[in-house]
Amino acid sequence: MSDFIPDDGSSPLRIASLHIYPVKSCTGITLDEALLADTGLDRDRQWMVVDPQGLFVSQRETPRMALIQVSLKNGEAVLRAPGMLALHLPLDAAEDPIDVQVWDDRLSACSMGRTADQWLSDFLGRPLRLARFDPEQQRYSSRRWTGDVAAANLFSDGYPILVTATASLADLNRRLAERGQPAVTMARFRPNLVLDGIDAYAEDHLDELQFDTPDGPVTLRLVKPCPRCPIPNTDPLTAERGDEPGLTLAGYRADARLDGAVTFGMNAVIVAGIDCRLKVGQKGRGTVRY
Repeated sequence: MSDFIPDDGSSPLRIASLHIYPVKSCTGITLDEALLADTGLDRDRQWMVVDPQGLFVSQRETPRMALIQVSLKNGEAVLRAPGMLALHLPLDAAEDPIDVQVWDDRLSACSMGRTADQWLSDFLGRPLRLARFDPEQQRYSSRRWTGDVAAANLFSDGYPILVTATASLADLNRRLAERGQPAVTMARFRPNLVLDGIDAYAEDHLDELQFDTPDGPVTLRLVKPCPRCPIPNTDPLTAERGDEPGLTLAGYRADARLDGAVTFGMNAVIVAGIDCRLKVGQKGRGTVRY
């Protein structure tokens, strides 16, 4: 794994960037500050594309989703894509119930209507629907990893917040350069919270992140390494899929905690701080897992 060796009980750090992905597997939005809801950063993965049977669709099998730009403004979610007119959807709009499945979780969601369904189907070239998470539903992370924390999620892959570090990306890009490969951006890894001020892959060994915000203290617990699928091999600007950075990561990021799966970043749950705001540049500390 990594050659990081923890020294003392805490590490100073700061928030380098914050990101949400309102429509699962479409482009993200970079924020200056973000409200911490009980399910993660507010509006993150609130919508999801599904097939006619309700099964979630992602860049894993549909890389072209990387070209769908999402913005939130004036009470609307606005979707844009090459060759398409913009799709405007009221943030809290909901039509008929629809049964959906994300990984092993089957639950009821809210249809966003025929216009949204047709827009996605036309752009992605197959029958699809757009669903919004029903706030009356409940979905939780695996207690195998969260322990005593009941961690609620919307349509994420299973955990409220994904944490990475700028130094980890810098190290990966150094290794890519040594192999004659171009650098990649953090957008490939779709994190929510990116940290500065810690060594490469130090996030692997941190237990909790603590921030003192004007709204109150925030504590995030890093509970599970994030295994990587083919999505980071998709260029977010062109939707073209290659072999990198997956091949390079496979050479040094096999994680024994996940039976040798290739990992990058850590999934986190919220211990304290719901309704507090995190801001870029905010300083904090990380306690070390021994």
